[in-house]
Amino acid sequence: MMDRVRLVLYVAVGGAVGTLARYGLSFFVQSRAGSAFPFGTLLINITGSTLLGFLMRYGLEGTIATPEVRLLLTTGFCGGYTTFSTFSYETARMLEDGERLSGALYIIGSVTISLVGTFVGFALARALLAAQRG
Repeated sequence: MMDRVRLVLYVAVGGAVGTLARYGLSFFVQSRAGSAFPFGTLLINITGSTLLGFLMRYGLEGTIATPEVRLLLTTGFCGGYTTFSTFSYETARMLEDGERLSGALYIIGSVTISLVGTFVGFALARALLAAQRG
């Protein structure tokens, strides 16, 4: 039980630091870009995916990082920094393992269904706001 609590704390600390890093870097980039295009988010997605790819490959094939440190950096930090990195890693692993159909379905399903979900969220929020206004 204590080991599980310790692992949760590793994830929580990594997640908090990753979230703050995402907020800080995104704000820094976006405030300087002065554009409606989400350059900050794009940079977060790219750097998070690169970092997670490195950490997973190096961490799983090397012996330098303990499982706790890997958890703190991958699930914790990278998960707080961007979940897009997890999507990218999982897709890359499927494609690397020759699971091209699964990878393609994952890409199409994730992007399409997530966008549909976003529009459903928009519609639900509009309906709730309309109901609140009377």
